[in-house]
Amino acid sequence: MRQKISRRTLIKGGLLAGACVPALGLLANEASAAGLTPLSPSDPTAVALGFVTNSAKVDAKKYPTHTAAQHCGTCAQFLGKPGQARGGCNIFAGHTVPATGWCSAWAQKP
Repeated sequence: MRQKISRRTLIKGGLLAGACVPALGLLANEASAAGLTPLSPSDPTAVALGFVTNSAKVDAKKYPTHTAAQHCGTCAQFLGKPGQARGGCNIFAGHTVPATGWCSAWAQKP
């Protein structure tokens, strides 16, 4: 036999399913973060973007717009939480970067 589903039940189920989707995405991000490896300064993309593990060591002649306040921890691309020593990066997928690092793709967090 077929049971009729009320409109109210259907809407509740849809809202519940919609609320679960972002939570599943967060769980997937946590799981994938465990598989990240530290970015090597010799990585070709890192070299192309002038990546350094310590922003105090940025070549001022090559990157004259760099300031002391610019480091991965203050970058919009940094995926780590505030206060974390390392975190993922939107630019260097599959790798973590130190919060003290810097590259020429740095952009101020909003």
